[in-house]
Amino acid sequence: MTAFTVTLVLVVAAAGLLRWRRPAWYWLTFGITFAALRVLVRYASVMDACGLTVPAPRWRLAFARMTNRPVPESRPPRILRVRPTRTGLVLRLKLRPGQDAFDIAAASDRLRHSFSMYGVTSRELRSGVVEVRMTGYDVLKRVQMPAKADTRAMRVPVALREDGSVHYRDYRAIPHALTLGATESGKSVYQRNLVAGLAPMDVALVGIDCKQGVELFPLARRFSALADNPDTAAELLDALVARMEDVYHLIRAEQRITADVPDAEIAADIWDLPDHLRPTPIVVLVDEVAELALFATKEEEKRRDRIITALVRLAQLGRAAGIYLEVCGQRFGSELGKGITMLRAQLTGRTAHRVNDETSANMAFGDISPDAVLAAIQIPAEMRGLAIAGDSTGGWHRIRAPHTSLRQAANICNRHADRNPELPELAPFRPALTGIVAASAPLSKTAPVTA
Repeated sequence: MTAFTVTLVLVVAAAGLLRWRRPAWYWLTFGITFAALRVLVRYASVMDACGLTVPAPRWRLAFARMTNRPVPESRPPRILRVRPTRTGLVLRLKLRPGQDAFDIAAASDRLRHSFSMYGVTSRELRSGVVEVRMTGYDVLKRVQMPAKADTRAMRVPVALREDGSVHYRDYRAIPHALTLGATESGKSVYQRNLVAGLAPMDVALVGIDCKQGVELFPLARRFSALADNPDTAAELLDALVARMEDVYHLIRAEQRITADVPDAEIAADIWDLPDHLRPTPIVVLVDEVAELALFATKEEEKRRDRIITALVRLAQLGRAAGIYLEVCGQRFGSELGKGITMLRAQLTGRTAHRVNDETSANMAFGDISPDAVLAAIQIPAEMRGLAIAGDSTGGWHRIRAPHTSLRQAANICNRHADRNPELPELAPFRPALTGIVAASAPLSKTAPVTA
C-alpha cells in the first residue's frame, strides 16, 4: 500500500510539473485521456445547459403518450467522431433538424468553460456536419510547429493557429497579401519565416526594402533582385511589369485552343503550361510600402505615382503570369494618396500584428469582418508575433509565427542559394555578393552585399 501511495504521489507531482513547465508534454501524456473522458461524460448535460439540444420528434412524443411512458429527453448533436491531436481534441458533430452551425459557434465560449479546455472553435464542413476543435493549452504562448506539414508548390507553412492547426500562405489560392504591424510587433519575424519557407522552392524572390536594405539584404543570396530606395524600386517594378506582359504573350502563344484539345489543357495561366515552358513564379516582397508612397517634391510625386501604378497593375494582372505580391508596412491608410485603396482591394490575404491605431486595423479588416478589427486592436504589446489573419471570405484566425532569427533565415537562404533562378529582365537588379559595403556607402541596384 505504501509503494502504491508513493507511486501515485510521484505521478501526480510529475503531471503537475509537466502541466506547469511543459504543457505540450502534459497534454500528450495525461491531458488527452482526461479531456476525452470529460467530454464524453459531460457531453449530454453540457449541450443541454448550453441550449444545443432539440426536443424529441413528434412521433416519439406521441408514442410515449400512447404507451404511458416517460417523455423522451431532448437530443444533443450526435458525435460522429472524436479525434485526439497533438494540441487538443477534434469533435465531428451531426446536427439535429432545426439546429444551425452558428448555434455551435455562438456557444463556443460556454463549451470551453464546461469542458475545461483552453479554447474552442468550430467550422461547418458540409450541410449538417460541424467540426469542433478544442485546444488543451495555449499553443500560441510557445509556438512549436509540427515536424511534418502539408507543403506543396507555392504553399508555405508560416505560423500556428490558436486551434493548433498550421497556418499556410498559399499563393495559388490567395495570390496577393497585405501584412501590417507596428514596430516590435513581430512583422519582421513573420516575413523571415515566409522567406525561409520559400527558399527551398523553385521560385524567384524579389525584394524592395527602402530601409537601406537592413531587413532583406542579409538574405540576398536567395534573392534574384533587390532594391533599397524608391528610385531603384520604380525601375524594378517597371521591369516586373514588362516581364508580366512577356509571360502573357507566351501563354497566348501556347493556349492551344483547337477543337481537338480538351478543355482542361487550354492554358490560361503559367500553371497550365508544360513544365519545360512554364516561367519561374516570382514573389515580390515590399518591406515598407509607406516609403514608396510618401513624397515631398513634384519629382518624388511623379515617381510615387509610377510606383503605385505599377503595384496596382501587378496586383490586378500578375496572378496568371505567376507574379505574387507580399506587401508589408507599419501603416497603411488612405492618407498615403490615390491608388492605395485600389491596391488594398487587390490584396486578398490580410495579416495584422499589433497596430498603433484603429485606422490601420480598419484598412486591413474593415471590409472583411468587424470582429477581426476588434481582435487586432486588442493584441497586447508583450505578445510579439501574435497576429490576426483573414481573407475576403470573412473568416479570420489568431496566429503566431515561430521565432526565427535573422541569422537562421540567412543560413537557410545561403543553403538554397543554388535555387536562385537567372531572370534576364531582373539581372540589372541582382545583388552582387563580392566584398563588404561600407556603412556610409549607398546601396544601389548593383551594390555589393555582405555574404
